[in-house]
Amino acid sequence: MAENRKARHTAINPQARGERRMERATNHLMFRIFCTVILVTIAFVAGFALRSQTALVASWGLPVSDSEQEALAAAAANNSFESISARVGDVETILSTYSMDQIDLTEATYSMLEAMMVSTGDPYATYYNPDRYNNYIKETTDRSYAGIGVVFSDYNGRAYVADVFEGSEAEAKGVQQGDFVNSIDGVDASAWSMTEVVNALSKDEGESVSVAWMRPASLDGQTGEQFTTTLLCKVYEEANLSTDLVGTVGVVKVRQITQNAAELVSQAAAGLREQGAEALVLDLRDNPGGYLTQAVDIASLFINSGIIVQVQTNEGTPTTKNASGTAPFKDMPLVVVVNRYTSAAAEVLAAALQDNQRADVVGETSVGKGSVQVVRELSFGGAVRYTAAYYLTPQGNPIDNVGVVPQVGVVNGGADDAADGQMTTAIDMARSLIPPTA
Repeated sequence: MAENRKARHTAINPQARGERRMERATNHLMFRIFCTVILVTIAFVAGFALRSQTALVASWGLPVSDSEQEALAAAAANNSFESISARVGDVETILSTYSMDQIDLTEATYSMLEAMMVSTGDPYATYYNPDRYNNYIKETTDRSYAGIGVVFSDYNGRAYVADVFEGSEAEAKGVQQGDFVNSIDGVDASAWSMTEVVNALSKDEGESVSVAWMRPASLDGQTGEQFTTTLLCKVYEEANLSTDLVGTVGVVKVRQITQNAAELVSQAAAGLREQGAEALVLDLRDNPGGYLTQAVDIASLFINSGIIVQVQTNEGTPTTKNASGTAPFKDMPLVVVVNRYTSAAAEVLAAALQDNQRADVVGETSVGKGSVQVVRELSFGGAVRYTAAYYLTPQGNPIDNVGVVPQVGVVNGGADDAADGQMTTAIDMARSLIPPTA
């Protein structure tokens, strides 16, 4: 009986195994068919998606139809918002298409351009709308700073008092160095540049003008004592240059770097030398600067060769302005005096003499106005003012926001202190540099 069961088991087992093999083969075939269908579907979808990426397809060298090229260009135009005009244009399109309101083109232009200039972070960058530009910015033929007896300068885009003429009505009414202009005849002038303030104060002789002032603790101060003065405008004929002879030391004070400043300094130095001066003191205190070319020419009176200043623009390598090679006073001992109101081209002059080891500098660190601003008219009216270059010293050091640091620091006392320690120190230093006689 057991043998019969064993025989039947042996006879049935090969057939069962054959059925199982056939079943596995069928399943394997079905799996392959399923995978093939999936792969074909993926390839179709991927090909469709890939074809829509015309830029990628074109980069592979595959043909792209004209319609696809046009679609690509349109998509690029719609997605390129790396310029202000594109972004503003997008908003303008939306508003003009869907908004119930209309855009005031003039108001929108003024607001956007003002914000654009602020976004540069440059305190001197300004947009002038047509009215402001025509009334206060266009250069006058006469920039004599006559009017109220004040010399103005710029600090971070705002006008402040760099010097007050002795005996002027402004001096009598208490206007001091470092005072900022808040308003002129009731018009807000707190953000006005030196040019705007000077032009606004260029009135006929005998006219009165009301000026509101703000007196901060320093030029960086945002608040301070406020007061108002009513002043009569008149023509002040304050000499731009004055001289003095103290023993064998000649003193030349230059109030501004005007168009003829180099000629005046040359004549003054020659005259003092004829009077017996063996050394010179160049007084640049309270000087708001002026013409760079004149600063270079003044430095060339004392420096025979070498770099006077470097000018850094957005074109890369700074350009250099060199000494002219004449230097009629190259052998005269020289000391320069600066203070916290020495600015712009006057700083360039002091730095040139210092870096070339032609003169020691005495006094206080200067303003640090080592930038050049340009006003450019706009085709639709108005203008923009922006920083176009920076001054660097002959050794490549920045002047802007740094200033010229004297080798010998001397701070004068307050307004009630009549002693001029800065000048006394400068004269003593100049005298000590005179070679002993044989």
